[in-house]
Amino acid sequence: MSSEKIMKFMKNSSLHITNINGSLRNVKSEVLVDFIQSDPLGITAVTNKVALQSDLQIIEHYVKNIDNIDSLCMEVPRLPQFKSYLKIIGIPYFPHDNSQDYLTSSNIKNIIKQNQIFDNVILTSKLQVIKVSLKSDMSIIWIDIWDVQSGSKVKSFINWCFNVGRYIATIRGANMNSSIPQCKNCWK
Repeated sequence: MSSEKIMKFMKNSSLHITNINGSLRNVKSEVLVDFIQSDPLGITAVTNKVALQSDLQIIEHYVKNIDNIDSLCMEVPRLPQFKSYLKIIGIPYFPHDNSQDYLTSSNIKNIIKQNQIFDNVILTSKLQVIKVSLKSDMSIIWIDIWDVQSGSKVKSFINWCFNVGRYIATIRGANMNSSIPQCKNCWK
């Protein structure tokens, strides 16, 4: 929304909170809006509990029906998101026999786009492909994705297997990793 519309909305924020909470109570939701704040990007409604998708729809419906709000310029409401980390193992670093072409992040991006288990995944950064060790022909692919606070999206992926050509890749959970993989020896 424009800064002018944000200011108009914020002038009546207590009225909006009352009306939104009334709508939420009507559907017997346990979620209530505690306060509304504005920032340069828009308006944030802070709730007493993590909202469900149905709660977000009620809030969105209310805001879109306010006279001075242009609903076409309004973003879809969403829950706060956090980065979660996965790694894929079981794919060779040189996927084509008798070839020196190594696996790249664009190769993996294409594989992910073609596999339906990744349909609702949004990457937070460029995929990282590293070779397991100098003598190994296997790779590890590090994936950072947007997830909800509970980490439910990542939990659903852990230990999933999928085919990449004739190889079976496995998804594992991972700790936060830096964008430049380094071994512990490099830090000495």
